[in-house]
Formats: sequence, structure tokens, C-alpha cells
Amino acid sequence: MIDRRTFGKILGSGAVAGLGGLVVPPATAHAAGAAHAAGPVPASPAAHGVARVPPAFGPVRQIDAGELNVGYVETGPADGRPVFLLHGWPYDIHSYTAVAPLLAAKGYRAITPHLRGHGTTRFRDAATPRTAEQSAFALDLVALMDALGIRQAVLAGYDWGSRTADIVAALWPERVKALVSVTGYLITNRAAQAQPLPPKAEWAWWYQYYFSTERGRLGLDKNRHDLAKLIWTFNSPTWKFDDATFDQTAASFDNPDYVPIVIGNYRWRLGLAQGDPRHDELEAQLAKGPTIGVPTITVDGEVDPFTPPGDGEAYRARFTGPYQHRTLKGIGHNVPQEAPGPFAQAVVDADGLR
Repeated sequence: MIDRRTFGKILGSGAVAGLGGLVVPPATAHAAGAAHAAGPVPASPAAHGVARVPPAFGPVRQIDAGELNVGYVETGPADGRPVFLLHGWPYDIHSYTAVAPLLAAKGYRAITPHLRGHGTTRFRDAATPRTAEQSAFALDLVALMDALGIRQAVLAGYDWGSRTADIVAALWPERVKALVSVTGYLITNRAAQAQPLPPKAEWAWWYQYYFSTERGRLGLDKNRHDLAKLIWTFNSPTWKFDDATFDQTAASFDNPDYVPIVIGNYRWRLGLAQGDPRHDELEAQLAKGPTIGVPTITVDGEVDPFTPPGDGEAYRARFTGPYQHRTLKGIGHNVPQEAPGPFAQAVVDADGLR
């Protein structure tokens, strides 16, 4: 993910920011963080033997954009203020099932795409290299904006989605009205990645090293669903997701390019795989750690095992424009799905930063 070489510990701390203004639908209110402060969460229907059907999210549309035919969901008015909601790994567009309607109710045109290698997104040409360096995802997003005729938008994401949004904000700031970035500045510096973290932090990255081996590639291919569920549990220790919620997302891992994209991305970060030479110039710019000057709100999940220490201070200097930081108490890695209300409010508030 990010240049975490500055992390001295795994967990961040801090108080929940004031995020009033958006009401979470009752079906997802328990995921918005209130339950962590107000006592135990009532048992879900599944806990009583009743199968729960997760809310539908769609329909999924398709559009040619750059190298890809992108699958995406639009929520809200067609003439609304555009916001792109970007998922991470191992997740998909369903991280935003509750966020997108909240933003639509505020007049936003929420666009939630499947990243390359996920869901219904496909490469348009079988001969296109399945490269997975960070700049490739950013170029995918710019191409999607162009294909949809959107010159400027709010960008919001977590995990791979944060990195993608950060890169577009850093290299093409004229395309970004505002930014919401979970875990802050995620642009990868491969030279810094060569330096070891403290042992506890290295342990949290076990799958990164697993994927550097052929055994790991085969394991991801054979066990993609079970491995993702294990990572969900580790990444979000307080989030009690059910099988139906996980299975809704896990269907996206059956994409034919899922394994090469995931393996390629993690091996590229460790310097074990080469990127596409067409992207070398962009990667050289990113290696310099460009600052981000667009209005930004960064968000840390308090119990996210990859959160840097201390209220965003580890990456504060990277953001030079209007800026706020929020730490969500009791929330893990998948912030939009665990805390849809606070995430949506961060989008609205970032859009209003001056």
C-alpha cells in the first residue's frame, strides 16, 4: 500500500470527528460506528438462522475507457456533482452500497467502478499486458472520467482506491475538486519499500510476501475466496460481516484477470516485477513523493492494522492545500462499508473545504 516505512506501530489513535449531517439507512446503521460507543449490536437475522439478503447495488453499466471496458454503478442524479468512489483489495464496489445512496440524497452523481481485475471490468484487448503498477490504476481512472465526459470530480477511496485517488490528485490536480483518502498518503515509493518495518508491522503484511512466491500465486488462484475472507477478518477486527455480505463481493474475484493483477501489484511494490515501460515517466514522478494541493480530508480507522500512528501526522506534510483529518473510533480498514455515514459526510465536507 503506502510508504509505511515511517510507521512506528500498527494502530493509530484519536477521537471520532464530528460527522453529523448524514443519516445512515437503518439496515446499515450498525456499521457506521455508533454501535462501538453505544453497547452491543443487536443480533442480525442471520444469527437467528434467517438468511440475510444484502441490499442490491446496481445496475452495473459498462463503458470503454482506455485499455478497459469498465463495469461501474451510478447512483444519484445524472446532472449531480460527480464523485468517484474507489474500492480496495480484497474488496469491490459493494463497499459503497450504503455510501452511494447517502451521497445521491445530497445531490451527488456517485460513480463506483470495478478496478482492473475485478468484477465486470475487462481488458479490451487480449494482448494488453496485465500490468498492475500504481500509475496504471490512475490512468484507468482518468480514462474513465474522460469516457464519461467528466472534467473534474471529487475522488474518494480506501486501500488501492486511496492510492489511485492520491495519484490523480498529485499528477492531475485540475481533474480533482476534492479528495477523501483513507490512511492518508498512499503513493508508493519502491526504494523506501526496500527497508524493513518493525517486526509486528512486517507480520501484518504476510500476504505481500506470500504473493511473492509461486506457492502464493497458486494459493490465491485456488483459495481466492477463503483468503479474502481471512484478510477481511484481520483488517476489520470489530466488523461482524456475514457470509451474504462477503459472498456479494467475492463474486468479483472470479474475474479472469484477478490473479495476475493482484500478484502483479504486490510483486511490483516489492521490486520483484517490472512495470509497463509506457508508465516509467509517471512512476519516476511518483517516486519523488509529489505533494497534494487539492482540498483533502484524510481518514484513519482506529483499529485498522495498517493505520499510521497519531492523527495523520505521519503523512500530514504531503497535503499542502485545505486539509482536515479524522480518526474513526472502533473502525477498521474497510471504512466506507464499516462506517458509511462518516465516510459520506467526509466526502460532503471535503467538497466544501476552501
